[in-house]
Amino acid sequence: MTTQKVSTDEGDSSSSRPRWYRGVYRAAYRLRLVVWQRSRPPTALVALVEGSAAGPPGRALDLGCGTGVDSVYLAAHGWDVTGIDMVPRALSLARRAAATAGVEARFVQGDVTRLRALGVGQDVDLVLDFGCFHTLPEDLRERYVEAVSEVAAPGATLLLYGFRRAPRAAPISAGLTPEEVTRRFTSAGWEVEHADAAPAADVSPTGRRSRVSFELWHYRLRRTRSVT
Repeated sequence: MTTQKVSTDEGDSSSSRPRWYRGVYRAAYRLRLVVWQRSRPPTALVALVEGSAAGPPGRALDLGCGTGVDSVYLAAHGWDVTGIDMVPRALSLARRAAATAGVEARFVQGDVTRLRALGVGQDVDLVLDFGCFHTLPEDLRERYVEAVSEVAAPGATLLLYGFRRAPRAAPISAGLTPEEVTRRFTSAGWEVEHADAAPAADVSPTGRRSRVSFELWHYRLRRTRSVT
């Protein structure tokens, strides 16, 4: 079984402002400094897919999919999954991981604030974001919420992970508070069902210090209504 390769323009056509954080991520992969890389899916995702209350597999988006750990996991459990990232090197590694695992997954290079333009369709049942939204600049966060809301099916689940406190020495700004999650998403038709510090098992060994210092949080949201 093979992966499907789809390439799209990742540029931000509605703004002339340079998005220099793209260069930061590309450099990190080129220099093999991907300190956030994990070897297994987060516990909340495993519970959703394999737990006692798990439903049938559906359509999933993995935003900021990186090397595809979570996309491959979902595909292996019957989900129709599309992973999206802006770094070609990350997507190459993700496709290789899917091929090695013998699963089908679709990987798209593009901008997570322009999901419909990427051809991901609508009626997505599950959106996973492990550390993507919390690094977006302030002026792109509302567009992200709008993009996710446009493609999510009624009753869809969003699993969102992010640092509560921004790392001072990080080359890009990062941070996400429960108050911001509530403010941005509830007005767009989402209900916050869970918000708490993520367990230690959800970060790689190299990231455990980051979890303590910056407070990695996990949010589970459900799409309750459409906003027109």
